[in-house]
Amino acid sequence: MTRIKKADLIKQLKLEPHPTEGGYFRRTYASGTTIQRDDQSHRRLLTCIYYLLTDDSPQGCLHRNKSDIIHFHHTGLSIKYTVISDQGNLQEHLLGPNFSQGEQPQLLVRGGDWKQSQLCFNQEDQHHSDPYWYGLISEAVAPGFEYEDNEIATTEQAQALLAEAKAHGNNQRQKLLKNFSDKP
Repeated sequence: MTRIKKADLIKQLKLEPHPTEGGYFRRTYASGTTIQRDDQSHRRLLTCIYYLLTDDSPQGCLHRNKSDIIHFHHTGLSIKYTVISDQGNLQEHLLGPNFSQGEQPQLLVRGGDWKQSQLCFNQEDQHHSDPYWYGLISEAVAPGFEYEDNEIATTEQAQALLAEAKAHGNNQRQKLLKNFSDKP
């Protein structure tokens, strides 16, 4: 497999900076079929995007969606997902190609759960850029994604969520708060 530089990947896949979450993205599919949700709103049955984290945009902000999202790793570095369930349980998942090291090729994040993504690379080397420091995934969202179904956590919300997670026995609060930012 030929390695591709992140700038070429962004150009070839026609990715743009994500307007709210950090990273780069492009919607690749939106179903023509709609369904009615429990709240009487209508949504497309399914939407899909490419999503890319890079060394210059290595972190997605803490957010949640109303719909379930399945993440599929395609290429590049692994991506760590921190997920906080609506019950306050915190889990970390590694999405990537290194199956023998516990990484997985896909990840389900249920609607209502909070998530934050982080590209896995040596951040002490951030003083120089590497054209191969990126991770490319796809996200399949059902019912389909709409921005009004997406909530970005404020600093206060993040602190409260992490305090609740700590109360459930998760002692990663300081580490997560260090990585958290209101805006990617």
